[in-house]
Amino acid sequence: MSTTPTQPETAPAPLKAPISNPRPRISAAQRTISKLVMIPLMAVATAFFGSISLLCGLWDRSGRQQHAVARIWARCFLRIAWSPVQVVGADKLGRSKVAVYASNHLSYMDTPVLFAKLPFQFRILAKQALWKVPFVGWYLKRSGQVPIDSRSSRSAVAGLLRGVAVLKAGTPLMVFPEGARTPDGHMAATASGGAFMAIRAGVPLVPLALIGTYELLPIHVYSLRPRPLMVIVGDPISTDGLTTKDADALTARLRAAIETMYYQYSDFEPKPTARET
Repeated sequence: MSTTPTQPETAPAPLKAPISNPRPRISAAQRTISKLVMIPLMAVATAFFGSISLLCGLWDRSGRQQHAVARIWARCFLRIAWSPVQVVGADKLGRSKVAVYASNHLSYMDTPVLFAKLPFQFRILAKQALWKVPFVGWYLKRSGQVPIDSRSSRSAVAGLLRGVAVLKAGTPLMVFPEGARTPDGHMAATASGGAFMAIRAGVPLVPLALIGTYELLPIHVYSLRPRPLMVIVGDPISTDGLTTKDADALTARLRAAIETMYYQYSDFEPKPTARET
């Protein structure tokens, strides 16, 4: 008796994690409200508080009063954007009096969130080109922020050493290791400048993960999509016993910590590895 050969079963195709969540869709109503209400109010707030900050700079060389003005400006920004912010792990912020705080960079709204929610004086390491922007540049210069010019290695190192001096003087420093806003909601390549400064100054490196600011205001989009935001505070990473030769390894630890927190709390899924694709 003959039997009919059976066809071999086809193995199901492996599921792949999505490379990136779709870019947030902004409705026509949101665009209209952004253009006619939110963005004009933000421009007025920036000019108003920028002017107050400049006046404070006439007598306050420490930058403390200007930082206080920036905090009020940031809170106004978030109210205008209808975007409340929750801080997760806030108790970890008090563990290190002076540290390098490093965050992912999702949006123009990242800076207002950090100014509004970090409960201490700090200075930011930012692109030198921002010093040429009216009001923003004036504030950066007079309030003691740290410019960095990455067009040459010599200029970049000089900027990092200015950051080390700020840390040794007892003021925390805020950095965005990616150097620019993300194009897709995921972390881009990270530079080791933050780790370098933390090691040279002998201070911890504290990872922060911002959640929701990409959806609120993605890169190259000029309409806001109001939503709740979050700041996730990670455990401080000690630099004891490290040298600047360890900066790359320390940066890898920092990136892993930020990504772990980001994918845990955000709507995004991790990018697949080369083997998964």
